[in-house]
Amino acid sequence: MKNKKIFWFIAIDIFVVGIILFYLFKPMTMNDIYDKPNFTGIVTEIYDKAILVSVDEDEDEIKSSDKISVSLDVQLKDSMTSFKVGDKVKIFYDGIILETYPAQIHTVYAILLINE
Repeated sequence: MKNKKIFWFIAIDIFVVGIILFYLFKPMTMNDIYDKPNFTGIVTEIYDKAILVSVDEDEDEIKSSDKISVSLDVQLKDSMTSFKVGDKVKIFYDGIILETYPAQIHTVYAILLINE
């Protein structure tokens, strides 16, 4: 009887830990990013691991800087990481902009190409 209780206690613990680990390490999807901070702009320069984006004037991020260096190390692996100068893009990020010039965003969830 005592062994049965211990078995069920351990089984429930393993199940709960499994659910928590699944949630923490599940891959990001497009549905996960739409409520994240974001802005649009035009790609002005391209580097190996980042792009320089000229922020659209109607975006709140323009208060931080008119140009933002955006990391290409995106968390959503289906996101585009190959751009051309002049591309209009929408950047989804963690809300943190480093106050340098140009400003910098390191935690990028996704970069979407906007067709106009």
